[in-house]
Amino acid sequence: METIERINGIPTRVLGRTGVRVTVLCVGGYHIGRDRDPQLGVRIIRTAIDEGIDFLDNPWCYNDGESERIMGLALRDGHREKVLLMTKNHGRDAATFRRQLDESLKRLQTDHIDLLQFHEIIHQGEPDRILSEGAMEEAIKAREEGKIRFIGFTGHRWPHLFKQMLGKDFEWDTVQMPANLLDYYYRSFTKEILPILVERGIGIIGMKSLGGRGQIVKTGITPREAISYALSLPISTLVSGIDSLEVLAQNLEIVRTWAPLTDEERSCLLERVAPWAGDGRLEHYKTA
Repeated sequence: METIERINGIPTRVLGRTGVRVTVLCVGGYHIGRDRDPQLGVRIIRTAIDEGIDFLDNPWCYNDGESERIMGLALRDGHREKVLLMTKNHGRDAATFRRQLDESLKRLQTDHIDLLQFHEIIHQGEPDRILSEGAMEEAIKAREEGKIRFIGFTGHRWPHLFKQMLGKDFEWDTVQMPANLLDYYYRSFTKEILPILVERGIGIIGMKSLGGRGQIVKTGITPREAISYALSLPISTLVSGIDSLEVLAQNLEIVRTWAPLTDEERSCLLERVAPWAGDGRLEHYKTA
């Protein structure tokens, strides 16, 4: 995917058919609210924005809503206008979808969500439920009301469920999926789903570049190598879990100095993780 512009040294890419250009590094919401001082979460988010990052991730469920609440605090004082704000919704029926959306808006202290994604499409039957029980209808209604700009979905367990979602009569704006070296060998989203998304022009949001909870470092792959591999895939942006200002600084340095990997470099990294891959032992989000 062509990278054309930079914001304060951070490469940017267009988020699929949305036409919106975002930084290739997106701050993940989970770590922001996990057993830590809320003020640290606020500092991480505001520092990221000041450094140029303009895409923020969250869902309704993270840390019983604490992640959204902290992000809402961080987005006060003019910071909201500087970012594309994403959150996610577990609603599979109309009532649940609407309730969670209203709660997310309140916690995030905003009147609209730029990108709302149906979260964790990981169970059989969920693609059909979303359309048959009214959740999709509510999402479209919320978009018409100006409470949502774009609609997508996420998941990390079964590629065939993604194919079912993509088979529905709806033009998805985005899809969020695993984008890492381990994924290449087991229930591979990058091999089965990524080409479909590229062909359709859907915005691709990568996640779990370190294999989820840093599992990939057990193979000897460094964070720089793992992130460089993910960014060399045709994704629009990469969600990164950031639990300290030090990790934020590290990831900013990685993306500012990043260059696309050659075919030989990618093959070498894939060969190095091969003994650890193939059965999902380090991809707990697929096998748990």
